[in-house]
Amino acid sequence: MFIDSHCHLNYLDDPPAALDAATAAGVDGMLCIGVEQKTIQQVLEFAREHPNVWATIGEHPGNATDDSSWIARTLQTEGVRPDESRPHHVVGVGEMGLDYYYEQDAEAQAKQRQSFAAQMALAADFDLPVVIHTRDAVADTLAILADFPSVKGVLHCFTESWQMAEQAIDRGYYISISGIVTFRQADNVREVAARVPADRLLIETDAPWLAPVPYRGKQNQPAYVSATANFLSELRGVSVESLAHQTSENFFRLFSNAA
Repeated sequence: MFIDSHCHLNYLDDPPAALDAATAAGVDGMLCIGVEQKTIQQVLEFAREHPNVWATIGEHPGNATDDSSWIARTLQTEGVRPDESRPHHVVGVGEMGLDYYYEQDAEAQAKQRQSFAAQMALAADFDLPVVIHTRDAVADTLAILADFPSVKGVLHCFTESWQMAEQAIDRGYYISISGIVTFRQADNVREVAARVPADRLLIETDAPWLAPVPYRGKQNQPAYVSATANFLSELRGVSVESLAHQTSENFFRLFSNAA
């Protein structure tokens, strides 16, 4: 019924229990996100062993390095080919992007931009969608997206303005809403969540972080995506069944190699 379009199963305290709970909550699929080289094999293991889990390979801006060539090597090792559109356990590149909220040093920000652009180029070469992290870096994020017009993807856990969301949507991107939409002071996220076109909306947990109401204070897990979906269905004035169907359809349209 639901697809958790962004989670980090390898950081959960009890991944097997979380997978069982997700199934019981009607979560039919989960995208486990890669953020760095040293933990990527943990991410890939979940996707290899579970048919309802897929993976991405990438370098989070907080882990930006001077050489992200390991991503291409890992894609090749996993058997991802740029000229094939077949079901595969690896379905995208990322999590990549810019985070100037946590990193305000100019040199470090430049390294983030370098890593981001290199991964976008790789996604273009492999014809894969991307998972974008962006925080307090609107202009630079949009500029890099514009440099790679053939690449499409999702701005995950979106917390920026509707103006940024609209520009990303115009470039072919999707907007993913996390449990932050349920937080008391997240009016800007609710505005965006209400306005995103139905065919560009995704839902996620970003587990183990950002548990939605009524689970605040607990470790987040994929099962809790249902709470975000229930909140969004009321916000948007649609049934939760309709929202679940639409966001799942959107997921498989974007991540078209998901088996």
